Amino acid sequence: MRVVIAGGHGKIARLLERELAGRGDTAVGLIRNPDHAAALTAAGAHPVVCDLEHATVDTVAGHLPGADAVVFAAGAGPGSGAARKDTVDRAAAVLLADAAQAAGVRRYLLVSSMGVEAPPAPGTDAVWAAYLRAKKAAEDDVTGRDLDWTVLRPGRLTDDAPTGRITLARHVPRGAVTRADVARVLVALLYAPDTAGRILELVDGDTPIGDAVPAATGR
Repeated sequence: MRVVIAGGHGKIARLLERELAGRGDTAVGLIRNPDHAAALTAAGAHPVVCDLEHATVDTVAGHLPGADAVVFAAGAGPGSGAARKDTVDRAAAVLLADAAQAAGVRRYLLVSSMGVEAPPAPGTDAVWAAYLRAKKAAEDDVTGRDLDWTVLRPGRLTDDAPTGRITLARHVPRGAVTRADVARVLVALLYAPDTAGRILELVDGDTPIGDAVPAATGR
């Protein structure tokens, strides 16, 4: 499988790249900063410099021939303001969807966040509120397309060691999940076409990933 990952230098993306490379799949990471290329190579991925905040649909689509799937794992990151939550967390996700359709790539995995369905509560930090709105807008755009999309909403992310055991369903109680387990779930979703058309929330739990993903589709 050839998978193109937007936000290729992010923590989840690099873990995903290692997981894919370990399976013998091909991971292509789209990165904004060429200085990050070495880190992707070390993770077993093929780095491609492509700034999604400034690229055109044709440019991004040009990196997708032969891809079996795309994964949007990009984010403006800590320290960015509200404006970049929109240009990265929303607009770049939309751009990737436009490019996927232009290139004929149907499978699209969107890494979103728990908490996006409810409007930000009064008094919510303005940047965090912008992040939640941007993620929800990205979801609304992607899920309205003729794509084989899956939206994954992880809970609070940690850098703890993976457990391989999760809770995965349309709605789950609030909780944390390791980035490593998120990456493993993304791989499982890529190999589970029945998860297309589903929005799934993810936190740590008791069910092995290999059982939780099929169960989330009702199989």
